[in-house]
Amino acid sequence: MTAEAPSDAPEPPRHEIDPAQAMLGSMRRIAQAIDIRSREISRQTGLTIPQLLVLQAIRSLGQVTTQALSREASMSAATVVAVMDKLEARGLIERYRSATDRRVVHARLTDVGHSALAQAPGLLGQRFRDRLAALPEEDKRRLAEALRTVAGLMADPDASQA
Repeated sequence: MTAEAPSDAPEPPRHEIDPAQAMLGSMRRIAQAIDIRSREISRQTGLTIPQLLVLQAIRSLGQVTTQALSREASMSAATVVAVMDKLEARGLIERYRSATDRRVVHARLTDVGHSALAQAPGLLGQRFRDRLAALPEEDKRRLAEALRTVAGLMADPDASQA
């Protein structure tokens, strides 16, 4: 025969999960996954994710200014310039002054840059894309909005995002 606990015995305390701690854990897992994917892409292409993002932004926008790239790639102008320096040194992009305003510098992909992008794997990976595609559209929309909200909460209001 087993003894049963009396019905008036207090329940064990339930551990309340702090939402901020839960979010931090999830963000840490995301950061780890991005780091792993970044290393895979770097081994395959010799390019970093920020470099690929800038190349993709140039391909998307055409002949473009640093400020426009900064907005499109969601990076500071200083970061974009540093990335562009490396891309230009590798012959993936070329920069040139505007014919109408010599103070303005534009960038465009070279043939080597087009080729590098054509051969680059997807930044998120096929497994992620397959899993995302399997979600209902409403779930995808909610996820995107939740991530925008988290990014906005984390954003430095003093950071100059051009």
